[in-house]
Amino acid sequence: MSILLNKDQSSGSEVRRETALVRAEELKRRIRGYLEQKDLIRTGFDLRETYVLNRERILKHFNATEKQWYDWHWQMAHRINDPVVLGKLFNFDKEQCARVQAVGKRYRWSISPYYASLMDPAGTDDPIMLQSVPSLEELDEKGYDDPMAEEFTSPAPCITRRYPDRLIINVTNQCAMYCRHCQRRRNIGEVDRHQTHQNLTAALEYIRQNEEIRDVLITGGDALLLSDGMIDWLLSELDGIKHVEIKRLGTRTLVTLPQRVTTELCKMLKTHPPLYINTQFNHPREITPESKRACDLLVDAGVILGNQAVLLKKVNNEPHVMKKLNQELLRIRVRPYYIFHAKPVKGTHHFITTVDEGMEIMENLRGYTSGLAIPTYIINAPGGYGKTPVLPSYVLKKEDGKVTLRTWENRAMKYSVLYGGE
Repeated sequence: MSILLNKDQSSGSEVRRETALVRAEELKRRIRGYLEQKDLIRTGFDLRETYVLNRERILKHFNATEKQWYDWHWQMAHRINDPVVLGKLFNFDKEQCARVQAVGKRYRWSISPYYASLMDPAGTDDPIMLQSVPSLEELDEKGYDDPMAEEFTSPAPCITRRYPDRLIINVTNQCAMYCRHCQRRRNIGEVDRHQTHQNLTAALEYIRQNEEIRDVLITGGDALLLSDGMIDWLLSELDGIKHVEIKRLGTRTLVTLPQRVTTELCKMLKTHPPLYINTQFNHPREITPESKRACDLLVDAGVILGNQAVLLKKVNNEPHVMKKLNQELLRIRVRPYYIFHAKPVKGTHHFITTVDEGMEIMENLRGYTSGLAIPTYIINAPGGYGKTPVLPSYVLKKEDGKVTLRTWENRAMKYSVLYGGE
């Protein structure tokens, strides 16, 4: 009897193992397409040689040293905003320079030497150049100057408020680079301006008077382009407001000017927990040894990092590219937080994808990669009514205490609310 039982158990074990092996092969087939493509999607680590050559050429042009290259003040003072200089550095012809100049008459542009060093002018639809170099497509009149109606949701100087318990303090219009897809290009103007102390004091007073505000985002422009002392002052003031629970900083310097993240800055930020930083990596090419170092310094200072990518045509509107980006972000300890559908900002129409493209990306993330690598796909409601998550439908039907679910593999399964699956 025991011999027969052992044989039955052995047979059952073999069946289970065979079933598991068949399932494993099925899962391998599902990921095969990405595995065939992922090494072709290059990161900043993969293209280090190109970046070094670009850096040497830029330093030679400015007659600068490598030590100066790592000084963020030098980077800011030498932002590239002249079509002739850009053309000389990257071998643009006269027609290309003329196009940049034509757009520059209408929209301000500026590129940090560091971000310029990531460009590959020989590449087709280079994602770095698309985000940084002006294009004639920007002269398209479609769209709005202020699609989120920020000017109508500002109850106090430099504040934007769209939610019950949180708000934004817009502290500057200055950026290390003026991204061509910028949602606030109306604020860029002709010169860099930080908010006045008077306006910032008024914003802080508004927060003090509204005890429901528990979360404050300091942004711009770029919040980290304020001085260490000014950032310290703002965070200290917020620390002193009892009902403010968390502070956030919005910055793209981790991508466009990682030299800004210094040991001195991090030492100061460490004194203001809990502190969150949201940044914007849009392509794996932007993940470089320099950006990783900046993230490491911030994480070691206790700062929690999140990424808010923008879905951009020809930059990242492809499922494998977005998956690679999010997986690489986790490797440098940045949590993918949002994918924003590009807003209909005037001059950026050429970047806007279809919603179906965003949905396809989400379908190719859920189940195909770690949950940590899956951000929320967001469309900002018109008129300043806030972020709206857009998700594939996984609930197909609800009836009689049961739901019919669609799994990430498109399997339809009934689920009893009370007793689980059937």
